[in-house]
Amino acid sequence: MHVKWVCDTLLFLEDIFGRNSNFYQALDGLNWEHEGRFEYEKGFYDAKVRFLNQRAYEQGLDLAQGLLESGIDLLKRKGIDSVYEGKDTPKEASEIVKIVYLIENKLRKVIRDKPTKEAEIQDALESLFIGAGLDGEFTREKERIPYSSKTYTPDFVFKRIGTVVETKFCDNVVREKEIIREINDYMVAFQTKYPNLIFAVYDVGIIRDREEFKESFEQKKSVIVIIVKH
Repeated sequence: MHVKWVCDTLLFLEDIFGRNSNFYQALDGLNWEHEGRFEYEKGFYDAKVRFLNQRAYEQGLDLAQGLLESGIDLLKRKGIDSVYEGKDTPKEASEIVKIVYLIENKLRKVIRDKPTKEAEIQDALESLFIGAGLDGEFTREKERIPYSSKTYTPDFVFKRIGTVVETKFCDNVVREKEIIREINDYMVAFQTKYPNLIFAVYDVGIIRDREEFKESFEQKKSVIVIIVKH
């Protein structure tokens, strides 16, 4: 049943997102059995192997669930006609999907301890971007965007693909309300220069309803709000 499920899911992802998509390649690359060395007590080798394989299988299922949920979210945001990544898919669209995937599926995993400030989220994101081969594609806190009487400094700017990534850290109820105001404010300013905006909100248990929080923002064209729970 497992083999059939994997094959059917890969075919589904290929039909919807294309073989070049991060979704297809990530699921295709999942390991369902333990790899590498391990320690075991004499006489308990088989039991240890079964335990490690079961744990690897469960971890694979968790990752697969995250991939599919991320794919569903992308379909809701972009529509089925805008997510396919074939040989004619613009590189810009593929890279934006890659950035979204990293935030949704990798950011929480690289932050082990509960953060205390926004800079920790920025540092983790920068490490993810570099590790994914995006170094040289972005600048961090270097660009200034004047708007009205204020000047804004985006956290990350991917100039070639016209994309801004802005991080927010939500650690109390007051901050949640401030973030809502800031995102509204930043959207207007950033889109005077860059069409694609991604807001990565790292939440430590304050935001109760993620969909409600994101809904009004994502009604705006080319705006993506991702809430990552600690």
